[in-house]
Amino acid sequence: MPEPSEGEGSQEMAEENKESEEKQTEDDVPEESTPIDMETRASPTARPQSRGSVSPSRKTISRLGSGHSSHLTRPHTASSMFKSGSGKDERVKIEILEDKSDDGYDTDLEVEESKDEYDATGKTTYRDACKQYGVIPVSYFLRHMQDSELIMRHHGLGPAGAKAIAVSLVSNTKILKLDLSDNWLNPQGGIAISDMLIENCYISELILSDNHLQCAGAKAICETLQENVTINRVTLSGNDFDDAASVPLSEFITTTQKIEQLDLSNNNFGQKAGKLFGPAISENTSIKDLNLSWNQFRRAGAEAIAAGIGANIFLKSVNLSWNGLGLEGAKALGDALRNNNVLEELDVRNNRISTEGAVLLAKGLLSNQTLRILKIGKNPIQSAGAFGIVTALRQNTESLIEHLDFSDVVVNKDFVELEKEVKEARPKLVIIHGGAETDKVKPKPRADPMSKLRQYIEDNNLRLVDFFNQFDEDHSMTVTREEFQKGVETAGILLTNDEMHQLLDQLDKDGDGEINYSELVIGSLEHMQKEKLKREQSVNSDY
Repeated sequence: MPEPSEGEGSQEMAEENKESEEKQTEDDVPEESTPIDMETRASPTARPQSRGSVSPSRKTISRLGSGHSSHLTRPHTASSMFKSGSGKDERVKIEILEDKSDDGYDTDLEVEESKDEYDATGKTTYRDACKQYGVIPVSYFLRHMQDSELIMRHHGLGPAGAKAIAVSLVSNTKILKLDLSDNWLNPQGGIAISDMLIENCYISELILSDNHLQCAGAKAICETLQENVTINRVTLSGNDFDDAASVPLSEFITTTQKIEQLDLSNNNFGQKAGKLFGPAISENTSIKDLNLSWNQFRRAGAEAIAAGIGANIFLKSVNLSWNGLGLEGAKALGDALRNNNVLEELDVRNNRISTEGAVLLAKGLLSNQTLRILKIGKNPIQSAGAFGIVTALRQNTESLIEHLDFSDVVVNKDFVELEKEVKEARPKLVIIHGGAETDKVKPKPRADPMSKLRQYIEDNNLRLVDFFNQFDEDHSMTVTREEFQKGVETAGILLTNDEMHQLLDQLDKDGDGEINYSELVIGSLEHMQKEKLKREQSVNSDY
């Protein structure tokens, strides 16, 4: 077939482009046109960058979607195909264009550019945050940020370090327990952690002990815990919380319905805080374990807290140790135990509870049927107070107490006998105390005051008569007990009151209230004989 001339080719090309614009699809090609194998050819010129623009070398562009013709495969270069029909020569030109480089213009057929892979670990986010806040990344955090428990105590993070960690933890889905104790977060760091917890919905246990969060930190955390729905255990021990911080905390305790364990120990709460916490505790419906130890709840504050415990129907364990509750607090706790039918464990160690206070508290045990553990050791309740508590336990046959802690309280023989009786009826009962009086080690015998008197006479090279004449003013060779005591004190012989009375009783054998010279001589000889006997026994024991 003769090759068409240049003029004829241009005219045919224009006609084909017009027909392509009207029909817009390959399916409109005449039925007599049968596709043949495509030949590829390279694009003659560089293509513009804008989507859908027209090449300078062509008047129009026709695109073939993959859905229009299933028999077309995508070649690596452009090609032209010629077809012949009956009666006339017809050339149909199909171009499939593809750029092998990024120099070609953007079309629907191009592969999208690859994107940076998302960092699911959060390490990149943490490093960027460290740069932003000017802190050195903590390698321990990078190694453990995908663990279920992140225990980062004593790392000295400070407020800036806390902010960097908070940024990374916003999207963390692995950590369930977060412990940042003793990191000097201060209020700013506490606020940063609080903001993070608004977004994080995976952490269920939060421990921020010993971080000096103060009132501002307490307020931020309380606001966050009102919104967070996953955290149920919170430890805020040792954060310099005072009566001012008790305001947001008491509001939080009143309204929270998620927190089951709350630790506010080792703070500076006083009487005002106790008055706020008491009603809040009575209204709470979720907390089961409450730790308020090592604070300053006394008098009216202690009474308010005790009343709140008595009214609460959800608390299982309460720790009020090291608070100085005193007599008022012990009496209020007795009333609480009488009314409460839920509490199982109560710790009131070291609260200056006297014997009377222990007896008043024991009255609440006469009717209580739920308490299992009572710790009241390290209080001056003496053996009588412990006896009163065990007596109440013996009388209440429905009591469930199985552990009594009277640590550091020395008990007498009566208590030992009562303890034995109660344990026979309750074999599983455990009672801890400071030991029985009969088991105490006998104190070493005190030094004989006559030894000090003899030592003074020998050191001053005196005779007994010379020593006696120093305070026998009338030379009657007899002095009263008071005169003898005054003479000993004037001589500078250091004797305690007990030693002085022991010496006077030792010399005044007939008990007439007077000491004569002969009694002093006899007492001195007896003392010398005892000392000689002791030395002989000591020598014999060596052999």
